[in-house]
Amino acid sequence: MPIIIPKGIPAFKTLEQENIFVMDKERAVRQDIRPIEIAVLNLMPTKIETETQLIRLLSNSPLQINLTLLKTETYESRNVGKEHLEKFYKNFSDVRHRNFDGMIITGAPVETMEFEDVGYYKELTDILDFAKSNVTSTLFICWGAQVALYYYHGIGKNNLRKKLSGIYEHYKTVQFDPLLKGVDDKFFIPHSRYTEVNQKGLKEHKALRVLAESKKAGVAIAKSADDKNFFLFGHSEYDADTLNKEYIRDKDKGINPEKPFNYFDKDGGISVTWRGAATLIFSNWLNYYVYQVTPYDIGNRE
Repeated sequence: MPIIIPKGIPAFKTLEQENIFVMDKERAVRQDIRPIEIAVLNLMPTKIETETQLIRLLSNSPLQINLTLLKTETYESRNVGKEHLEKFYKNFSDVRHRNFDGMIITGAPVETMEFEDVGYYKELTDILDFAKSNVTSTLFICWGAQVALYYYHGIGKNNLRKKLSGIYEHYKTVQFDPLLKGVDDKFFIPHSRYTEVNQKGLKEHKALRVLAESKKAGVAIAKSADDKNFFLFGHSEYDADTLNKEYIRDKDKGINPEKPFNYFDKDGGISVTWRGAATLIFSNWLNYYVYQVTPYDIGNRE
């Protein structure tokens, strides 16, 4: 089944060329199906790339999905045109009266700052409070996962000695969680960050469960014990060239970065080794933790 997005959004043409089933709203209203309502709070500066990456993963599902893109009101992105944001994004104040079956909150390039020093932190905590009562299940990515763990559970983060960047091997710490159904015992996830969540605090917290980790990258996937919140500390959604773009960007800034770990082959080429696991994780989240448990009457959360 398709994901429903506006026909003019850049992701529509890109994904259509990849033979991914996308549908515009005009066609969707003619089908007698209640779509799954998913909101994406996109905090990444590369708005168009990130929205395309997430739509690609969400579309690999038999469910019809109606997507709502959200942006912050207290911070205006300088990396994407205002026209794009006005045409395809809503503010939280526009949707706070609604309910959603699922929500995704992305990472953001503010990870070395204290959480409270981020300009939109207060607005973000309002969204996190909203998600508790108005969203069936929420998926947090990278810094989004860190700030959610801090706000919900008081778990902080630590600065790393150097940037963690590359493709890292992971293993399951539980065998039968539905989120990892079909995922190999060993699988790969891209990481790109300067900080990590407090590992000890996360592992010892009684309300949280670690699902997957890496010997080099630490905890990669965790969830709340009530199955409502999922925390992904890597970037399974990344395209083949995303880490390379970041590497070139950092070199151009004079940061002198190390090459991403386990990313380039001996000839400088790139092979995608993480897409299969990413597709399963997102599809499993949509099926087992959103669709299977969300009420048909989206307004009824008794």
